[in-house]
Amino acid sequence: MSLGYAQKLSYREDVGTVGMSEIFDPPDLLQQKIEELGLMIKKSKHLVAFTGAGISTSSGIPDFRGPKGVWTLQRAGKGLPEASLPFHRAMPSLTHMALVELERAGILKFVISQNVDSLHLRSGIPREKLAELHGNSFREVCPACGIEYIRDFEVETIGMKETSRRCSDTKCGAKLKDSVLDWEDALPPKEMNSAEKQCRTADLVLCLGTSLQITPACNLPLKSIRNGGKIVIVNLQPTPKDKRASLVIHGLVDKVIAGVMNFLSLRIPPYIRIDFAQLSLSHSPKKNTYVKWTLRITSIHGPRAPLAFLKSVEISFPERPDLKAAFLDKQPFHLKRETARKRPFKMLLTFHFCDGCSFPSTSIEWPIDFQVTKGSFVQDKDEVLRSLKNAAGEESHGGQYAALEAKFLPRSEVTTIAIATSICRFDGLADVNRRLDMISNNCFPLIKRCNEGTNGNTTSEKRFKRT
Repeated sequence: MSLGYAQKLSYREDVGTVGMSEIFDPPDLLQQKIEELGLMIKKSKHLVAFTGAGISTSSGIPDFRGPKGVWTLQRAGKGLPEASLPFHRAMPSLTHMALVELERAGILKFVISQNVDSLHLRSGIPREKLAELHGNSFREVCPACGIEYIRDFEVETIGMKETSRRCSDTKCGAKLKDSVLDWEDALPPKEMNSAEKQCRTADLVLCLGTSLQITPACNLPLKSIRNGGKIVIVNLQPTPKDKRASLVIHGLVDKVIAGVMNFLSLRIPPYIRIDFAQLSLSHSPKKNTYVKWTLRITSIHGPRAPLAFLKSVEISFPERPDLKAAFLDKQPFHLKRETARKRPFKMLLTFHFCDGCSFPSTSIEWPIDFQVTKGSFVQDKDEVLRSLKNAAGEESHGGQYAALEAKFLPRSEVTTIAIATSICRFDGLADVNRRLDMISNNCFPLIKRCNEGTNGNTTSEKRFKRT
């Protein structure tokens, strides 16, 4: 993303009120309101969540209008704090994961998000139960056939422009477009229609971490009221819709939601991130004695796409001291060698993860035998990922990996692997309190927002008119 786009989509004079002071309800009142909200959710038959930037601040992503918000600092002529982690490694917050549990329990029916950070999808909210009104920085869409592609790297364009990739459907092949809206773009009809339908059906709309200032999105929760429903607003600052709400809670969203989950006796699941890589080995015989082979480690999104979670790869041959080890620290990762055809060996791949992963590395053992014919396979992806997450959760560490599929041809083999690279727990009182302390003390590492320019201007909230 060019600096010009970053400047264009940063702070504008018509974005509404910024820099408002934060309000905190007294502890006794806050607890009373948390229990009241818990009762409302318990009685609800059709709960819809409407989320804004405030639910992602504890993930390290700055909001816009708070005392340290992006637009607040820009209006004051101040630069943004230096980011310490890449945007693609942001992890869902306690609130994101609580919403997942509410959905799994059948309580939460739908989520409407104004965020472009993809954290609802990463957390586990089903795509069919999510409307992303302003797009997703990690989603590409085929304008011809409508297929969506969720990436593990940030898409390089905004404003629904063509990207550098094409639709993988052999019957299509059209150029893909990003899904993030520019200031002047209308809300996508598909997302807007489903959001309107859900708000009209809802008996309770829970507004979390949103200033409710950007139209037309901010008016969606009011459609519930017109049909006899209620809205609840959880935000640290006043909103233009407070007078229409049945309950307004001024408190940290994570703290409020943690209290509600405790009231409902529901466990907040851990977040376990799974990343993917493709290992390919091509080889050609040389006089039936030696084999020239090339190892490539690439993204599942294509050979030119970045492997965003990998910093470097170390390759060694534990049982073959005659083979020299290699250290690959530049993408694309590839290694060329020539070895005896009739002498099998084991290759040890040590993946060193990038900043933002919960674990430093993992090692994958890969047996190589050019004389053995192997059979291709495809595993049940959902089952493999479920097993990986269970293993990571039980062992409290990551690096577990599994092969999803493998394709073997006479001169090549390609294997797709899944790796657990991050884990964050919320399931115990100590975990929750620790995270709440971190929120209160502003101890989270700052995430570099999508397509952030070198002067700190950001393109993350690209919206329309204010109320």
